[in-house]
Amino acid sequence: MNSAATDFFAIAGWLGWATLALTILTVLAFVLGWGFRFRLVGVTAFTIVLIGGCIGFALGFKQPVSIEGAAPFNVVYDAGGSEAVVAVAPTIAPEAVEPTLKQAAFNLFSRGRYSSQGEQQLHIRLRTILHPQPGISEPLYLGEVKRSLNQLDDEAMQILVDPQAIARLAAAENG
Repeated sequence: MNSAATDFFAIAGWLGWATLALTILTVLAFVLGWGFRFRLVGVTAFTIVLIGGCIGFALGFKQPVSIEGAAPFNVVYDAGGSEAVVAVAPTIAPEAVEPTLKQAAFNLFSRGRYSSQGEQQLHIRLRTILHPQPGISEPLYLGEVKRSLNQLDDEAMQILVDPQAIARLAAAENG
């Protein structure tokens, strides 16, 4: 478990003690007929809601995966379905393409993704932008990864690197 999840569980514990204290205070307010007793009911109920939120955050929080050799990327298309596109700088090293695809596959995985047209795989494409002439931009897809929509540790993950696109990228960088 990561430190953020542990922190949220600790906060939920402290909120639990606060809720217990507020519950005792609320009962005391009703017994003694204090005028703000109904406000205490609202405050106590709200702390219960905060506990639920902290536990939800702790269970749902996921640290990003960092794979050695991966290049930084930006997600340029992701509608929460079975397809996504990430972009890298045109200066990416050819040996960084595969680790970058693997890192994107782990970081974009979510059990909440929906399957379009019954597809059970998440398809992530890696692209960069070339500028063959001033004022002209051309996307160049360097590779793709297909992984399970349901399993975090997908042993059958398929990583495909396009050697022609890598060669074209190297030619554009040298030329």
